[in-house]
Amino acid sequence: MAQEPVRTAGSSVPWPVRSGLVPPLADAFSARPETAPGLVPALAPGAVVILEPGRSDTVAGGWLGSSGKTQLAAYLAELLWRSPGVDLLAWVVATSREAVLSGYLQAAAAAWGAEPAGDAESVAARFVSWLGSTSRNWLLVLQDVPDLAGLNGLWPHGPAGRVLITTTASAVMPGQHALVLPVGGYSPREAMHYLTGRLSADPDLRFGAIDLVKDLGYEPIALGHAAAVITSSSVSCREYRDVFARRRDQLAAAGRSQPSAAAVTWTVSFELANRLSPDGAAQSLLAVAALLDGHGIPVSVFATSAVCAYVAGGRPGHLADRETVQSALLVLERAGLIGLDLAGPPATTWISPAVQAAVLATMPGGVRDRAARAAAAALLEVWPDDAPRGWLAGRLRSCAIRLRQVTGDLLWAGGCHRLLSRAGESLDSAGLTGPALEYWSELAGASSRQLGERHPDTLQAGQRLADAYLAAGQAAEAAAWYQWVLADRIRRAGADHQDTVGARHRLGHALVSAGQHVAAVTTLTEAAAGYERIRGAGHPDTLSARDELAAAYLAAGQPADAIRLSQRTLADRERLQGGQHPDSIASRATLAAALLASDRVKEAITQYKTVLADRERVLGHDDLATIAARGQLAAAYRAAGRAASAQQLYGEACAGYDRVLGADHPDARAFRASLPGLAGG
Repeated sequence: MAQEPVRTAGSSVPWPVRSGLVPPLADAFSARPETAPGLVPALAPGAVVILEPGRSDTVAGGWLGSSGKTQLAAYLAELLWRSPGVDLLAWVVATSREAVLSGYLQAAAAAWGAEPAGDAESVAARFVSWLGSTSRNWLLVLQDVPDLAGLNGLWPHGPAGRVLITTTASAVMPGQHALVLPVGGYSPREAMHYLTGRLSADPDLRFGAIDLVKDLGYEPIALGHAAAVITSSSVSCREYRDVFARRRDQLAAAGRSQPSAAAVTWTVSFELANRLSPDGAAQSLLAVAALLDGHGIPVSVFATSAVCAYVAGGRPGHLADRETVQSALLVLERAGLIGLDLAGPPATTWISPAVQAAVLATMPGGVRDRAARAAAAALLEVWPDDAPRGWLAGRLRSCAIRLRQVTGDLLWAGGCHRLLSRAGESLDSAGLTGPALEYWSELAGASSRQLGERHPDTLQAGQRLADAYLAAGQAAEAAAWYQWVLADRIRRAGADHQDTVGARHRLGHALVSAGQHVAAVTTLTEAAAGYERIRGAGHPDTLSARDELAAAYLAAGQPADAIRLSQRTLADRERLQGGQHPDSIASRATLAAALLASDRVKEAITQYKTVLADRERVLGHDDLATIAARGQLAAAYRAAGRAASAQQLYGEACAGYDRVLGADHPDARAFRASLPGLAGG
């Protein structure tokens, strides 16, 4: 059974809990009793319900799928949340594997009351396992899944849980049992109910409603645009119908084909926004929003100095104030072009992918470029330095990735834009090793094409790619990239430059991980000597390189050399940093391992006991390094023939790994397999 990780003091979970942001329901929302009947009873414990585009939902021009699936999912989520018996509601934007992993990290932290240890894939696997075994009632919503096959290894299940998925494609799920419900347009009755509900404040505006809903083809997004314009302009349905017909004919003549209703109505809403915001602020904000991930844009992005300057037209010394920005956002909401929740926290904007596509298709190139530069600067302006697994960082990553996708070469003008590397660094910090590796691989390739192989930004991207390979456990690939970086450093700066020595150090670390121990010893010997020449014998980088070299000696079967170097490094660390410094403790652990490998078991036990005591005192009882120290001391006791002591520490270490990582975590399983014969006494 999957276990929750250990909780720190004060981290108990106040059930029920929520994770993620549920988009707000539109005014006069329709629960679709005719076109989506039986949804509530279908979403019983243990059920999987998938909302896919309806077969009749085949409108052209990028409006396919804009049929209200997200609104239905939000309605069901809030309905179940308000009812008794739902302990966890997790709303996860699922447009990519990275987005799903980010959402699972946030949901796991909310459910377990603590930040889970481990990389994102392992945490997600433990979270899925926990969902399958917990008695807590939960609802997990996966929004806008592009391909259900992409949920491999992340598929949620459990008798106490409900899974609700909206997808932008046909829901083909071999081997999965689910209710698949196509969601298309409203029925005539639903369309009338929705429109008249939106116009209830002034019944006179309903004149011509029956004919209007027919003209709009019962399209939910088109009806939303129309209702917004009618209520904001105080025109009747008949008057709006006349405007709609003229605009449809104009677009048909220009495009030589009949546009969908929504392709017409959004242009009427855009014109309304122009009238309500004559200074152009609303149009400018819509341009920025069209470039970002519309599944939740923090309002703080629009309130940045970068966007305020863009809204003001880029005139030197001119800035739009935040009140102007907020008023412009309200105009866009009033025109039916965005969803907006200013109450928060956090205050958030939503925009339909279909509206985004329509805006981009009509946006002049110069406008797009200015908006993109403002958006890139704004994302950097609000990017947090901490909490890489939080909602804000996840949303900013998604916005940055989309901005890169829709702007082509723009963010490469003059070099790699800082936003591109910031997004990759955020993936690294969040432990999203798979997505980070994919991202840095793409960025390194793009940098080579855009800037050339010898550009400094290409070199930096290559180094981050090497780091990503190493974090993903692909040490041989990491070593190859580090070798490339080292060769470039030598060519640019010479063999004794600090950047060159640092590159050699990283290469040596990767060679150890790759099992290339002889090459690692040679490389790390050069790195340690280089650091000592340029920074001194007592510099932390020198001591770190020595520790790496000692580990390489040990891996290469040279324990005597490892002991000699570890003793020297430990003495220097104790003198310079103190015996309780985490680096000093790590050096002592390396010495203990070398002593054990040399059959100096009693000395190894003495050192391991000190390591364990120091780590418990400095890091805490349930830090992963402390747990590892228990396992290492258990191995030393076993080598000394002290079976009872070994068994006790082995059991404590197993329990610690299970608490902190979960019994199914690869590290927990690897530890249990590392000391055969101790399990069970």
